[in-house]
Amino acid sequence: MDRSSLIGLALGGAAILGGQAIEGGHLGLFVQPAALLIVVGGTLAAVLLHHPLPVFLRGVRMAKWAFHPPPCEASTLIRRIVQWSHTARQESILALEKHLNLTHDPFQRTGLQLLIDGADPVKLRETLDVQIVGFETAERQAARVWEVAGGYAPTLGILGAVMGLIHVMENLSDPGKLGSGIAVAFVATIYGVGLANLLFLPVANKIKFTIARRVTEREIVCDGLIAIAQGDNPRIIEARLKGYL
Repeated sequence: MDRSSLIGLALGGAAILGGQAIEGGHLGLFVQPAALLIVVGGTLAAVLLHHPLPVFLRGVRMAKWAFHPPPCEASTLIRRIVQWSHTARQESILALEKHLNLTHDPFQRTGLQLLIDGADPVKLRETLDVQIVGFETAERQAARVWEVAGGYAPTLGILGAVMGLIHVMENLSDPGKLGSGIAVAFVATIYGVGLANLLFLPVANKIKFTIARRVTEREIVCDGLIAIAQGDNPRIIEARLKGYL
């Protein structure tokens, strides 16, 4: 559980609602279904139009990383790679077959298999770098779902405000309808700006932070396998990889 995300979200909501209460405003003024429909529905439609459906769904699934990020495996990976290097040094590269059967991560399995097959360090790095770049590109495309939502939401809030003002202008002769129209107009702007800056953009940045960490973990594996292919001492490998920490 990422406590900073929960604290930040709660603090942001409390600041806005508390400020409204201090100014003497009623919290019920923020409850405007029409404004919420315009902002949330319009933003969802724009994001769906912006991204292919598989990328959109992947980005939605990533939202949980803002509150439940994947565990950090860097230290575990370093210990595992050092164990591989001891096996390769004391026995042989082919002896890594027994570790291959215990490895479930596709990236690690690919690297180990290439190492066992006798790939030279240059070709090994080229192959693994391509996979790392492809992984990072796909992850960042999915994370941009939330970044794009943060860009569209304020604009949809302005659209809601304009629609509310149009409704007001159409009913100038009926004072009873002016209040609801003005409320929708201004609350739509609050929804758009608030969702963008308190939810969508922070979630996007938290996801990108997690992606950067996951990419680093793959770089650790890549550098470790190349060091094993070069025949480096396990202590040197461990010292170098700890630099990532």
